[in-house]
Amino acid sequence: MKKVMRKIIEIDEERCNGCGECVPGCAEGAIQIIDGKAKLVADKFCDGLGACLGDCPMDALQVIEREADEFDEAAVEEHLKSMEKPEEAAEQAMACGCPSSQIRSFEAEKVCPSARPAVVSGGGDSALTHWPIQITLIPPTAPFLKGADILVLADCVGGAYAGLHKDLMVGRVVMMGCPKLDNAEAYIEKFTEVFDTAKPRSITIAMMEVPCCSGLAHIVKEALKASREEIPVEEVVFSVRGEPLQKMKASA
Repeated sequence: MKKVMRKIIEIDEERCNGCGECVPGCAEGAIQIIDGKAKLVADKFCDGLGACLGDCPMDALQVIEREADEFDEAAVEEHLKSMEKPEEAAEQAMACGCPSSQIRSFEAEKVCPSARPAVVSGGGDSALTHWPIQITLIPPTAPFLKGADILVLADCVGGAYAGLHKDLMVGRVVMMGCPKLDNAEAYIEKFTEVFDTAKPRSITIAMMEVPCCSGLAHIVKEALKASREEIPVEEVVFSVRGEPLQKMKASA
């Protein structure tokens, strides 16, 4: 294909957080999320008009001029036929149509103590490295799940255990939910897909001493049986006052 000097989108991967907000903004389907980053699929699909620029919250996109394949409208039409409709791609990037489910990966934030609001002074730095964290909202294909050490976290542990970030979240991917209030069968299906797709390295289950919370361990074990994956599991149990009660290896 003939190359010409023309305007085209350039993506700064260092700035890109993989949120996917630019994907639906590209009517030609030239941008896709690949391995957690926005990528230009092919030069010939990009018209260089920059309609996607205003959708990036990280200012990772810009229009530059360089040598590239000519924009090919016919190729774009074929490309769009071979992929999902743009509105369906948008739904994947924002399941439920809300920002709470946009997939994001980031470094745990280091905040200058003097810049912290008074309400969190003394709380320490966040160890969270991704978003979303609710089990229901995390797709099994989320890039941060692949080969990860997963922390399956009961909602109430976050409110009870003061050392959550420092002791449990560092180096782990959080999947949080409540086995009593949420749909246990849906959770089993979700974890089965996660184990089949992402093949995590380990699972740590953090739960409360109350009987209903043990359902979280049951859910994970049932999902492991369904997936037939062999993944080491550890259970950590806390009292209602946030005191660690026991830590043990769990058998599937």
